[in-house]
Amino acid sequence: MSIVASEPGSGSEVAAVPPVARIVDGVKVYGRGSTAVRALDGITAEFVRGEFTAVMGPSGSGKSTLLHCMAGLDTLTSGHVFLGDTDLRTLDDTTLTVLRRERVGFVFQAFNLVPSLTAKENIVLPYLLGGHRCDAGWLDELCQGLGIADRLSHFPSELSGGQQQRVATARALITRPDLLFADEPTGALDSKSATELLVQIRQAVDSFSQTVVMVTHDPRAASYADRVLFLADGSMVQEIPAPTTERILDVIRGFEG
Repeated sequence: MSIVASEPGSGSEVAAVPPVARIVDGVKVYGRGSTAVRALDGITAEFVRGEFTAVMGPSGSGKSTLLHCMAGLDTLTSGHVFLGDTDLRTLDDTTLTVLRRERVGFVFQAFNLVPSLTAKENIVLPYLLGGHRCDAGWLDELCQGLGIADRLSHFPSELSGGQQQRVATARALITRPDLLFADEPTGALDSKSATELLVQIRQAVDSFSQTVVMVTHDPRAASYADRVLFLADGSMVQEIPAPTTERILDVIRGFEG
């Protein structure tokens, strides 16, 4: 929650910064009867502009389910997900597809690049699919910032894993999305490439006021975020603002104890 309150006794009203996205009483159940699994159990959370949130928790805690439901890749059993003022439950499949393409960015552990397209063609693919023209100045700024400006004519097979993930990140950011979702984005990278990617995601937050929600198992990766939300058994159990690797590890030890 990002609430800006006046000084006590000032008489002025409390001003709330509207969230970029929020989930309200989110419940997701897979299966029925005795085999039903409650992957999300009444989660409520808000994500504001220019904030980097990491989501952590034990395997099966609901991390990826939360991300998929927030991104409109899966639907809640009950509750609501809002992107701005838009309730995703009110959208038909076609409208939801357009919303995801134009207002949401995705970075996954698998790079998901099209092998027959160059790096540049992969990056501008969301614009091509939407029938729009890419802003050349923004493309250049983004690629310079991600350190891939000299790799745009290369095909994915000609790029290292770190370079491919940076191309995937550029593709996710090229439409200036309201929200960027990252699901274990450093999972397939060596430590140097992972650090470079995290620095660049942090820069996108700080320089472009990008909102990022990242699922990760890596305490070091989560320490780049502004806050860490911990899930357990489908519920939000703890939040750490201004996280450090050691503070995150302390919470993880608590889960394991």
